[in-house]
Amino acid sequence: MEAAIRINTLSKTFGNGRQALRQVDLSIAPGEMVALIGASGSGKSTLLRHMAGLMASDTDTKGSIEIYGRTVQRDGKIASDIRSVRSGVGFVFQQFNLVGRLPVIINVLAGTLHRVPMWRSLIRWFTSEEKARGIEALRRVGIAECCAQRASTLSGGQQQRAAIARAMVQGARVVLADEPIASLDPESSRKVMDILAKVNCEDGCTVVVSLHQVNVAMRYCARTVALHHGRVVYDGPSSALTPQLLRELYGAEADEILSLGDHIGSLHGARKPPAAPAWTQPLPQAA
Repeated sequence: MEAAIRINTLSKTFGNGRQALRQVDLSIAPGEMVALIGASGSGKSTLLRHMAGLMASDTDTKGSIEIYGRTVQRDGKIASDIRSVRSGVGFVFQQFNLVGRLPVIINVLAGTLHRVPMWRSLIRWFTSEEKARGIEALRRVGIAECCAQRASTLSGGQQQRAAIARAMVQGARVVLADEPIASLDPESSRKVMDILAKVNCEDGCTVVVSLHQVNVAMRYCARTVALHHGRVVYDGPSSALTPQLLRELYGAEADEILSLGDHIGSLHGARKPPAAPAWTQPLPQAA
């Protein structure tokens, strides 16, 4: 089976000499919902941005990323047709990335811009069919009544749901969510994670979501990939992520991941993760 996301020997070193990613190898199957966990600075956001082609890896390595067989980057160079590749990848940012002065529906319909002529995108003119698709996406995330409001008037949780609706309208086959609940209250966090799970289950989208909260990973994702100082130190069933194992992998930094229990405890309505599938790998030795 062709992988939805395939990453080979990816490394990234910033100008200050800090190595953010170290020889990352990862394969994610179509339709998976995978959690990416780790303490601050572990490389989660950097890895997601590389997957989306928003950042290039080190040029002196042989790293590569493919999305459904199409090259995102190779040997430190972004693919020349990255705009086309990126049209199938929805990116949900921690800070929503909406244009506050524009109506919610226009923000959501921005997901169609890769399919419409340039002149239409410049004047923000959309067909009735496109508008209906946007309203339906907003209905699915529970905020259709907000379609005409300025995006800046929405709560943080509502803005994040609008951002997910934008990915729906885009028709993304892969959704990358970069700590989408980091700045939200418990109830808004639950709703956002429920919607990502719905997109995964109902639309068949491959979802990769970075999280600080291991409890959320265990509730929503059958598989978790744990990063530590830019290395993959665990890739396997979320159900195996015990406090003891996390302390073995992270040492003192495990407290940062385990200290959010009060926040997670309110996510009582979350789904339980499905049984671990056949791709589960044995625990590698921590770096």
